[in-house]
Amino acid sequence: MGLLGPEFRDIVNAAAIETDRGDCCRGCLSRGCAQVVDGRAGRTAKLGEVELGELAITPAQIGELQALVDAGRINDKLARQVLEGVLNGEGGPEEVLVARGLGVVSDDGPLLAAIDAALAAQPDVAAKVRSGNLGPVGSIIGAVMKSTRGQADAARVRELVLERLAQV
Repeated sequence: MGLLGPEFRDIVNAAAIETDRGDCCRGCLSRGCAQVVDGRAGRTAKLGEVELGELAITPAQIGELQALVDAGRINDKLARQVLEGVLNGEGGPEEVLVARGLGVVSDDGPLLAAIDAALAAQPDVAAKVRSGNLGPVGSIIGAVMKSTRGQADAARVRELVLERLAQV
């Protein structure tokens, strides 16, 4: 979902992106990515007492950050970390992602290991989910997200948890 008019206006007015360069334009930022850029970059600018447009990020890099989110390579939480690295001068979004070892874990192997550990640590929650009460499944997902430092694909984790509990 692209930016709504007021959100787009606020970011343009704050000089976070330049629409006339063609690098970044209406609709290229998802709401989540826009919040990451506007929030984190805005705070960084305020703390450094500089204009938002003076920060070390280009419209093309904002577009690259969004492309990483769109491709599912990072989630909003990881986008914040990538943006922080870009603002700190560590390179472009792809360089920061690689250098910091960030990226969504979508390989089932590590996810299943983390799920099994979370289920073993919370047998009461597992029993509730097995009995049909899906509310507590968030506790298991949260444990997996914590063990993967927020790098797991939460939707995939949910699928695997439910599959795992249906088999047992």
